Amino acid sequence: MARILITSALPYINGVKHLGNLAGSMLPADVYARFNRAMGHEVLFICATDEHGTPAELAAIEAGQTAAQYCDEQHEIQKRVGAGFNLSFDWFGRSSREPNRKLTQHFADVLEDKGLIDERTSKQVYSVDDKRFLPDRYVEGTCPNCGYEKARGDQCDNCGTLLDPIQLINPYSSVSGSRNVEIRDTRHLYLLQSKLQDKVRKFVDDRAANWPNLTTSIAYKWLDEGLIDRSITRDLQWGVPVTRNGAPRPGFENKVFYVWFDAPVEYIGSTVEWAEANNQNWERWWRTDKGADDLTYVQFMGKDNVAFHTVSFPVTILGSEEPWKLVDKLKAFNWLNWYGGKFSTSQKRGVFMDQALELLPGDYWRWYLTANAPESSDTAFTWEAFKACINSDLNDVLGNFVNRITKYTAAKFDGKVPDGGEPGEHEAWMANELATRLPQLIAHYEAMEFRKAATETRAIWAAGNEYITKSAPWTAYKTSVDQAAVGIRTGLNLVALFGVIAQPIVPETAKKILDAIGVPDDRRSLNPEKLGQGGYAALLDVLPRSKPIEVPPQLFTKIEDTQVAEWTARFGGG
Repeated sequence: MARILITSALPYINGVKHLGNLAGSMLPADVYARFNRAMGHEVLFICATDEHGTPAELAAIEAGQTAAQYCDEQHEIQKRVGAGFNLSFDWFGRSSREPNRKLTQHFADVLEDKGLIDERTSKQVYSVDDKRFLPDRYVEGTCPNCGYEKARGDQCDNCGTLLDPIQLINPYSSVSGSRNVEIRDTRHLYLLQSKLQDKVRKFVDDRAANWPNLTTSIAYKWLDEGLIDRSITRDLQWGVPVTRNGAPRPGFENKVFYVWFDAPVEYIGSTVEWAEANNQNWERWWRTDKGADDLTYVQFMGKDNVAFHTVSFPVTILGSEEPWKLVDKLKAFNWLNWYGGKFSTSQKRGVFMDQALELLPGDYWRWYLTANAPESSDTAFTWEAFKACINSDLNDVLGNFVNRITKYTAAKFDGKVPDGGEPGEHEAWMANELATRLPQLIAHYEAMEFRKAATETRAIWAAGNEYITKSAPWTAYKTSVDQAAVGIRTGLNLVALFGVIAQPIVPETAKKILDAIGVPDDRRSLNPEKLGQGGYAALLDVLPRSKPIEVPPQLFTKIEDTQVAEWTARFGGG
């Protein structure tokens, strides 16, 4: 049994996330966690709301709340929506809680003790009309590299160049739109990333073989350009207070640590929250001197977060020279776009997680987003493709198979697994399909190739449908009940197997299937040693003869053209 620590990029606190956020971090992390649990591994799956920074402050002001009140409310909303998608976090924490505050301040102290933090006077954009210094992301202007006119102060979304706000041409406040801005002096703490250039490159080199090309290309781009010293404090009220050895740092009373300095630390902080709530030992998951050296740490995120996790956070960990666990595998995703363009709240383009659950149960979305995961390139969501995928894969291939077999069992075999008859050529063909496809399915999951895993899952379901067509038990019943019994018994065992392999992607549906067939919890494993006991033919005769089964409730409903038209009018598209 392996030990696997899984973290998903933290969803930001200011509003419910859209389907692209779900597809690029939280959902694949959950699918991977569920797969590894079904394999029998010890898994800890951690996530949290990222609650600090200017967007949270401004959203709270707009809502007429304090930042703390706003974050309290939004955390519960995001937690509830995540549960609606059956995201199986072992803990869904908050970066504003005490463990993260203490750990962030600890890392700052240790890094300064190691000579990796300097206090410097820097130039920063000040908005006269807003009466505040503007953090990087709230300054916009023309990119000095490519001329893009809506570049942010930290990075140009058009060319990917990392920026300092004072580099922007014709800068303005994205808070108010005011161009009445000045460059003023301010004191900040700088993390001397440049001193860790060689250590970070070795860290990336050592892991590159286990990372997808998207991850490594971004990491090496930053390293090849040369790491620069970055400010890790901001002129804000809401965030982790800037301290030195437990006391307020003089001159920094109205400053907090930069959200990108404290947010990754919350992976550890959230684990501390989990441990305190469950009487567990968090150090065995994070301290290599306390047992974390024998686990695999896997991170999931969209491509915009990769640089911070392959460079910035490792600088913090490596610079501390303390025995913290570093990430082993980092799965990055491209964008899920909306009809080729970006999701947009202001323009009412795209579906957000809470809205999606109003339309259809979570498993519909989980299947589509996994089967069309933006792994090798950006992927465009369209209602037409969504309809076709759900109707074909879930309704026709899986749902109809389960429905036909269980209903026929109820009608012709008293609702029990039939006895009688011996396996023949059709069963041998199906066993051969499983012998080929099940190992491939396991391999795709282990490689974190989720589109391929969904494709293989569907292929196994489709093979079951082909088997039933070949064996035709309803036709055989007219002349040989025993021959029909073989086909239906095999079909029922396939129903059970289909439920088992469905667990990572469509867990609610899988549970309905397995509960109806009466598969006990200890027989729901995906471990190939258990799946293949006695050969793959044995998988077709696992259920006890004469065992009562139930017909599960209707698993899926087809999506109609009228629904697509209604949703297109409401959310955009076409």
